[in-house]
Amino acid sequence: MSVNKKQRRINWHNVLTGAILFAAGDSIGALLTGGFLYQRMLGMMLLGGSLYAWEIPAYFAHLQCRFNKRGLLNAFKRTLAAGLFFNPLWITRHFVFIKLFSGQWQTISPDILVIATESFIFCFPFSLLVNYLIQNVISLRKRFLVSSVYSALTVIYFALSEVLFAVAG
Repeated sequence: MSVNKKQRRINWHNVLTGAILFAAGDSIGALLTGGFLYQRMLGMMLLGGSLYAWEIPAYFAHLQCRFNKRGLLNAFKRTLAAGLFFNPLWITRHFVFIKLFSGQWQTISPDILVIATESFIFCFPFSLLVNYLIQNVISLRKRFLVSSVYSALTVIYFALSEVLFAVAG
């Protein structure tokens, strides 16, 4: 089973889903932390509707092809691979985008990786459960939508974790 050309293309549903849900999740987190900015919201819309709308469905399609057999072992592999995709480097990149969209490029430092790592470790057990459901219960066609809803909630957590883990660390 190979990834076909249709699965590699960005579709308008994914663009709209990513733009709305990533921007909404980040905006809620930003409102809760007092960091809401319109340019940040627009940046997250652009990011969610472009890069994330392409890379996440493409990766999910890759996992579906790579671990396409039934069974607990392949279900575990899909779950673990999906959970590790959103790793500290991915979270760091997300935080860097937030800083850039907020006009805070001068505050980008290696400390962001520490915060992202702490955030990832804290969230990983719950993330594995959710990724198990996304990768093994939800159809490939709906995975980006369901993942985006979960990601919107996670993005709220990321916005809060930058404040929480920065204070704790």
